Amino acid sequence: MTVVLSDLDGVLVDSQASIMRAWRWWGERNGVGRAAIDAVQHGRPSGEIIAALTPHLDAAAESSALDGRQAEDVRDVVAHPGAADLLRAYGPDRIAIVTSCTDQLARARLEAAGLTVPAVLVTADRLTRGKPDPEGYLLAARELGADPAGCVVIEDAPAGVEAGRAAGMHVVGLLTTHAPDDLAAAHERVADVAAWLAQASREARSGSR
Repeated sequence: MTVVLSDLDGVLVDSQASIMRAWRWWGERNGVGRAAIDAVQHGRPSGEIIAALTPHLDAAAESSALDGRQAEDVRDVVAHPGAADLLRAYGPDRIAIVTSCTDQLARARLEAAGLTVPAVLVTADRLTRGKPDPEGYLLAARELGADPAGCVVIEDAPAGVEAGRAAGMHVVGLLTTHAPDDLAAAHERVADVAAWLAQASREARSGSR
């Protein structure tokens, strides 16, 4: 049976406004211009992005401050279409979330969006290497007792697509935050989780999945 390993932001929840408010706050605080902040490719742990933008700063301390601010600012975080249905359809034994958020931030966003926290939640603070490294997806597969080859990764960002491919998994790219060309490495691309669920249902009925 298919096991689903899903990213969080841009896949299950729409948190873009909250993310950008926090990053612009951080940029103003540390003298990083708006253009540089707006050009950031998210989908990686915030500490890695901070280290690249401001190598003279303590990336761990700055990341903690940034993630804490985001966890407190979830007033407009909402579920993407199909997110609740996906969590219900695959249940605790067949779904995990693999995110570049910390555990605190991931749980805050899931709660704000009215989504259930799955039994397997792989966050940045559980890993030594973030996306595009496959560590997070491989850990999730192990914790679900699943063969990586039988896992479907659902991602919206290039780094996540790369991580899923490196883990040897089938990768679905969602066109919620990036252009189709940015997700060209995905095995398939669909509009959102709801569209993928509908497609999976059709394929299951026809016996092709």
